[in-house]
Amino acid sequence: MSENHRIQDHHYEARIFMHRVLVAAVVVLGLLGMLAARYYNLTITHHDLYVTESEKNRVHVQSIAPTRGLIYDRKGRLLADNRPSYTLSLIIERVENIDEILVQLRQLVKISDVDVERFSRARRKGRRPYEAVPLRYRLSEDEIARLAVNEYRLEGVEVEAQLIRFYPYGELFAHAVGYVGSINQRELDVMTEEDMHDYASTRSIGKVGLESHYERKLLGEVGYQNVETNARGRVLRVLERKDPIPGKTLQLHLDTDLQDAAHSALSGRRGSVVAIEIATGGVLALASTPSFNPNLFVTGISHKDYNALNTSLDKPMYNRAIQGQYPPASTVKPMLALAALHYGVNDEKRSIRDPGFFQLKGHERKYRDWKKRGHGNQVDMKQAISESCDTYFYDLAHRMGIDRIHDFGLHFGLGARTDIDIPNENGGNWPSKAWKNGRHGLPWFPGDSLNVSIGQGFTQATPLQLAEMTATIAARGVRKKPMLVRTIDGEVQSPVEVERFNVSSRHWDIIFDAMREVVHGRRGTGQRIRRGAKYEMAGKTGTAQVVGIKQDEEYDASKLNARHLDHALFIGFAPYDNPKIAVAVVVENGEHGSSTAAPMARKVFDAYLLDEKGKLLSDAAQDDLFAAQLAENEL
Repeated sequence: MSENHRIQDHHYEARIFMHRVLVAAVVVLGLLGMLAARYYNLTITHHDLYVTESEKNRVHVQSIAPTRGLIYDRKGRLLADNRPSYTLSLIIERVENIDEILVQLRQLVKISDVDVERFSRARRKGRRPYEAVPLRYRLSEDEIARLAVNEYRLEGVEVEAQLIRFYPYGELFAHAVGYVGSINQRELDVMTEEDMHDYASTRSIGKVGLESHYERKLLGEVGYQNVETNARGRVLRVLERKDPIPGKTLQLHLDTDLQDAAHSALSGRRGSVVAIEIATGGVLALASTPSFNPNLFVTGISHKDYNALNTSLDKPMYNRAIQGQYPPASTVKPMLALAALHYGVNDEKRSIRDPGFFQLKGHERKYRDWKKRGHGNQVDMKQAISESCDTYFYDLAHRMGIDRIHDFGLHFGLGARTDIDIPNENGGNWPSKAWKNGRHGLPWFPGDSLNVSIGQGFTQATPLQLAEMTATIAARGVRKKPMLVRTIDGEVQSPVEVERFNVSSRHWDIIFDAMREVVHGRRGTGQRIRRGAKYEMAGKTGTAQVVGIKQDEEYDASKLNARHLDHALFIGFAPYDNPKIAVAVVVENGEHGSSTAAPMARKVFDAYLLDEKGKLLSDAAQDDLFAAQLAENEL
């Protein structure tokens, strides 16, 4: 018998084995007890809580974006539409590796660096968990099919149908209608909790123009649905649904025909044309050129395109109609002549001698007339307006004084925003003694009044303000607020009368007659636009200096940079005997209001007052034509 066999102690080994079994049994029973306690805690004690949490993993609340309200022109032509588009999106929480999934997707569909850059920006924005982040818009049918076939290996990838804003007329209404764009971080930062709810499933917001001003009305109200999903997050069925409420429909005073006429007239020049319906204050045309394509902004503009627009010397995104501030030049002369009549400073028969300049008593400086040798020895008010005699208005302003000039100009909306229903309007400047002292710390000098009398010096106005001034003259002192929107969901927006001030009817007649003479007089500065006209017009030309000219120098266009040439202006209304439409034109560096700006106004007048055959429309015929066009477009 071996030595190892002799020394084995079977009883000892049995005791050790039993001890180990007992310890193992205690441990196992302890673990089972803990498991039972945990099970009891989950299923009994916290049953309600975990049932709810479990349901959350299976049932989700999804927001439903409302359909954005449509925008039409006055005749029912669609200016802002919603078009269906299929969008490729990623749900970040369900994607294990973003870079890897992007590589896979680029093998299936065309994804540009701009798309990836836009997607990266969208990822960093504040969003709700499991909210899809768009990667590519406007997928083709072929791309949708390739994604559907590979769906099984594209976890977290979705293709969803949505409506995308589209502007059928492109750059024609870019400044007035504006555009929508992706909601940026700055906009998210200022949103309240209520705002976040309203924009829960909406990725765009109005940025400029009507799209911005009427954002809340166009947005609509968000809806929701409770959906049951599988483990991959795919929707199995809809349990409950509340439909969204679409945004309101806007119909504008803007007329596509007039807007097109204004843009065509400007024909690539830098400038603006504004037309106002005198009876309502409705803005019929609000053109600013050069313009841009608003569709570039809808799903996110590329850096290249944005830089091209933003760095252009011509500033295509600058709305000259409401932001451009120009010296109004001689366009203010009819209003100043009316002020002189109203205050008794001048009457229509008082005349002056015009040697081609004006001098203040005791001063050597000569304030020159645009006509080097003057307008004659007996220049009265009618001739001074029709031939735009600067010397007459130098004399008038010197005797009337800036206080009365300033106060009277306020009645026509000069120096104040019109409060038109689009944002970012500038207020121009209608100077006074108090303004100069506060702005420059200097007293008002007599020469300052002379500069104001010809719309130069400190005086600035936007094309919209000039159109409002012209409409107020045509309405004989009744000033209405310029408005772009005519109806909201069919509810007519009543005209807003800002002011009605009393001036003698005879004084109005004198100004009307003088402004008619500008166009139809033998020596009127705007007489070239009367040729072939089927109606009579009243107007006033203007030429505004861009750079100063020394006393001993003369204006020489050949020696100036093209951007330093004079601006060309024209204001007018028609028909003369029954004013319906007022127009203001500003052409940057156009040099002559008579040859450059006035013909543009004539084109807009014709577009409003004549039919397709060039015949003058009567009031009844115009109303019938408007109704027929509106019915044809079925707004």
